[in-house]
Amino acid sequence: MRSAGVEAVKPLNPYTDKELENLLADLESDQVERKETFSGDAPTKVREVVCAFANDLPNYQRPGVIFIGAHDDGRPSGLRVTDELLRQLADIKTDGNIVPPPTLTVAKRTLCGQEMAVITVWPADSPPVRYKGRIFIRIGPRRGLASAQDERILNEKRRHRDRPYDLRPVQDASLDDLDLVRFETEYLPAAVAPEILAANDRTLAQRLAATKMIVTTDEPTPTVLGLLVLGKDPCRYLPGAYVQFLRLAGTDLAATVIDETQLAGPVADILRRLDEKLAAHNRTRVDFTSGPREQRTALYPMEALQQLTRNALMHRTYEGTNAPVRVNWFDDRIEIVSPGGPYGEVTTRNFGTPGLTDYRNPNLAEAMRVLGFVQKFGSGIAVARQAMQRNGNPPIEFRVDDGYVVAVLKPAP
Repeated sequence: MRSAGVEAVKPLNPYTDKELENLLADLESDQVERKETFSGDAPTKVREVVCAFANDLPNYQRPGVIFIGAHDDGRPSGLRVTDELLRQLADIKTDGNIVPPPTLTVAKRTLCGQEMAVITVWPADSPPVRYKGRIFIRIGPRRGLASAQDERILNEKRRHRDRPYDLRPVQDASLDDLDLVRFETEYLPAAVAPEILAANDRTLAQRLAATKMIVTTDEPTPTVLGLLVLGKDPCRYLPGAYVQFLRLAGTDLAATVIDETQLAGPVADILRRLDEKLAAHNRTRVDFTSGPREQRTALYPMEALQQLTRNALMHRTYEGTNAPVRVNWFDDRIEIVSPGGPYGEVTTRNFGTPGLTDYRNPNLAEAMRVLGFVQKFGSGIAVARQAMQRNGNPPIEFRVDDGYVVAVLKPAP
């Protein structure tokens, strides 16, 4: 939802209908892909192409285009473009299989007198981009897997672009500050496809650079991401990189503290310990009288608590503040406080709008997806709302300012 760092502004409609028709007819262009339908193996192949266009290895610095509803020779296939098809295509960005999430648009266009669905994919600001752990690139008119040299080029492209804050180097840190055993045994197997690892002859430094934990092999300085995911003591360099948990016997901060815990360390450890803390304080009501079978209702659905606390860590600002994420559990509510206001397309006015999301820390979002804490990008608030409704809780309340976001949850009756 939010991000720091300078990011180039990309126009959302780069091609006119005439330009699209010219691209459709250009059978030599390696910035174009054509599919007759979106069935069979097409969804997989289209995602591989999206990944390749986002990596932009030839450095065209122009969007690639995928036509759904066109034969290989550019003729329309007569495909009917429905709302359901457009929804399926839009899901390519947010289903969590391509990380970091690509910048793309999906539109229904009339070209050569017939309907087509057009996916326009912009080059990524933070390559390499992976689809299910694999880096796809464009090799002439076809796609293929990146070699070690290709990865090096993509890493260099990332280095010379404006980087989001989570990819900035932490100059005082060194490789000694990273848990390399955790990297080799936990993160890398989850981030990279098994067959790629099996055939991998890359050095440790190359692997760390490819996963953005260090800047490059020539500059092996840990990034903010590297410290958040692998740091032995992230708070040494990022003082606010922890969660402050409070359980209070009352309805305000002056109440007696029952449980106070500071959860620090790599983000995976923080989230696992936070899940345990939330589960320990969450009571379940058992109803024996309302029906023939007992009914169990938790004060708060764990799914909602997990989605909102993970969102708080993913979207918070780590720049210019020493404030932690705060989880304050009162007798009558839970408040989850995330430092940093909305970012980019998300504002104080449209915050929480379904399907609207932007990322302050796109690479941390990628890492949390790799580690299994995020299943689908951009759906956390919607999932939390649904879980609260199913459990009988009142709707979630959000207080949004330029400097923070607070989610307020109230217990089930």
